[in-house]
Amino acid sequence: MGCTVWSLPEWKGSFFRDDAKPAQFLSQYASVFNSVEGNTTFYNIPSSETVRKWGEQTPKGFKFCFKFPRHITHEKRMHNAKGEALDFVRLFEPIREKVGPFMIQFPDSFSPNELYRLEEVFSILPKTFNYAVEVRHRDFFDHGKHERNLVSLLKSYDVNRVIFDTRKLHSMKAVEASVAEAQKKKPKVPVRFDTTSARPVLRYVGANDILNNEPYLKEWAIIVAEWIADGLHPYVFIHAPDKAQQPKLCRHFHTLLSDLIELPALADNPFDLQNQQLGLF
Repeated sequence: MGCTVWSLPEWKGSFFRDDAKPAQFLSQYASVFNSVEGNTTFYNIPSSETVRKWGEQTPKGFKFCFKFPRHITHEKRMHNAKGEALDFVRLFEPIREKVGPFMIQFPDSFSPNELYRLEEVFSILPKTFNYAVEVRHRDFFDHGKHERNLVSLLKSYDVNRVIFDTRKLHSMKAVEASVAEAQKKKPKVPVRFDTTSARPVLRYVGANDILNNEPYLKEWAIIVAEWIADGLHPYVFIHAPDKAQQPKLCRHFHTLLSDLIELPALADNPFDLQNQQLGLF
């Protein structure tokens, strides 16, 4: 469980220590949460030295869920991208034990007619890693042949389907500037509650405060608890339009989930647990 980023300066004094330096952000983040969305790789491919440092700054059991670069998913749209996809994944071999499902996020224009490109890439990706696919084209939610083809493909390669829940976000009046901005950027797609592999990935985007998220987070706590009881290993990322609110919402979801299943306690502040990771899932 975790947030969408690990290095937000606005967290100083509320989540990070008051005197936290940017070089300490990741280690302080990882002393509380045990996973994070790796959005940074969507925009820039890191150097091997940077990857090594990320591994050194996080404890055993921590999982990065790195996104495939947008050059592969949005610009090339997986066309003739097998070599680049393989090179990208291999970059993380030195920290393989700290890599959760790679997230392959497509634009809403990526249609079922292009699904064969995804299968071509799946055929050469190393099985030593796990993968999760996020689609946004409406035809992938048709409860018909297009959705069945997607689900069949993902199951055949043991790939997770990213569940993206923006119901609360798009039900609100955009009073806050952060909400209005998020509504422009985040897709409004139907929610699917079924899984295609052993590591379901949930991305939830709601309001900035706990109260307005409560019904949705309670619903997901029940579902996630059932997944865990069934032997699955979920990854849960709680978004907020105002990223400064994410740690608070993540903590609250942990509380709701702890009411249903036994979980280790979260640290109140970074390093409260002497850098011992939580091992939530």
